Amino acid sequence: MFDLKPISLVLGFLICATGFFLSIPLITEIIYGTDQWQVYAVPFIIYLIIGGSLIIINKDTEMKLNLKGAFFLTGLSWVVMAFICAVPLMYAKTNLSFFDAFFESMSGITTTGSTVISNLDNQPKGILIWRSLLQWLGGIGIIVLAISVLPFLKVGGMQLFHMEGDDPYEKFLPRISAVVSKIFMIYLALTLICVFSYYSCGMSFFDALTHSFSTISTGGFSTHDESFAFFQNNNILLVSIIFMLIGSFPFIILAQISIKNPLILLKDQQVRLFISIIIALIFSLYFLVGDQISSSISQKFITISFNSISIITGTGFISDNFENWGNYSSILFLFIMFIGGCAGSTTGGLKIFRFQILFLSVKNHIRKLIKPHGVFVSKFNDKAIPDSTFDSVTSFFFVYILGFILIAFLLSFSGLDLVTCLSAAATSISNVGPGLGEMIGPEGNFALLSDYSKIILSLGMLFGRLEILTLLILLSPFYWKN
Repeated sequence: MFDLKPISLVLGFLICATGFFLSIPLITEIIYGTDQWQVYAVPFIIYLIIGGSLIIINKDTEMKLNLKGAFFLTGLSWVVMAFICAVPLMYAKTNLSFFDAFFESMSGITTTGSTVISNLDNQPKGILIWRSLLQWLGGIGIIVLAISVLPFLKVGGMQLFHMEGDDPYEKFLPRISAVVSKIFMIYLALTLICVFSYYSCGMSFFDALTHSFSTISTGGFSTHDESFAFFQNNNILLVSIIFMLIGSFPFIILAQISIKNPLILLKDQQVRLFISIIIALIFSLYFLVGDQISSSISQKFITISFNSISIITGTGFISDNFENWGNYSSILFLFIMFIGGCAGSTTGGLKIFRFQILFLSVKNHIRKLIKPHGVFVSKFNDKAIPDSTFDSVTSFFFVYILGFILIAFLLSFSGLDLVTCLSAAATSISNVGPGLGEMIGPEGNFALLSDYSKIILSLGMLFGRLEILTLLILLSPFYWKN
């Protein structure tokens, strides 16, 4: 069916990389003089041994995968990462059960941001930086997935961003490996700039570092139970707004800005629509629920902008309880959870370009009803859209909505109320973070949910992050036939 050797080699590199990054919380615990360093030292050694062994055994393997192997590797990689990254969470002073640790780990690497850990302000520094680091690593993993794997697998219309043939992206950087290297350097540079910006605005260095990890990745983990409400600093909110937006733009275009016209970003159709939606969202909330926020005009505008951008980008930071703004804001925030940012970014959700393709599909259908023999060519970023892409996007929408309904239905068996079921399903499959309601809303977390609910939501995060069809294919009997 497919060769397991290249898959084992890739897993070896991933496990080794996880071991390497465990040195960061390990060093953090040593610096702060706690007794938690063993929690990271043991898996650090074990993962380097296991990963190194897999690399040595398969070092002469040629890195060639067929389509089935690519699907299998994509799904397996994220599951393995979630399991091995959960180990430190289980043995730290957080006292998490296996299901809690797996939920937290999955929430981290999928950049969802839902948490089961309470009293964050008093947790060991190592565990706080490990959570944020998981989101940072998940963010770059998602970008690589979006630019090099999903277009090849033709999942949900992502073939529009394929980097082969006469695609202009190929002229920019001829090899995918070169693109990935370029994007990683930009991702790292943006993170460092974000750290400096937060620190300059009054955050401690530790908070600046951890929040930068979860801002540029649009992840949403914070080191405080109050999230960004803890800081009471508008400058910090403005910095976060800027970098949440950057994280939701296509990184393949950000990679071109450094050597081309900076306005190239605004030439992208999905970026223009995304910015338009955000502007409309902010002003509609300002005029409709502004009276519910007791503060100055400028403070209202910043508060609404921050929380709106945080939810639509799937980051999940909170500076105010938006449920106190009235039912309109709660319903609106529930809907925008599904939108997400641009393809090729760190955000979750349906992605802006799919709404554009769906609109063009409906538009073409109406045209054909009026002129049955007419030939209509739709374009996206000046490229003709093939019929297969329309079919792919339509199928993705159907499966996505069906997945949301299924998750909400399965959660109902645990006795949760309707609002909690619907918002938990939405926030998991769209990788947002907070839900609605007293339990999992902006001022709550997921700690009180049953293990059954946490398993369902963990799977929801995984399916949402891997664009659903990538994993759904693995569950198909047809996939396993020769």
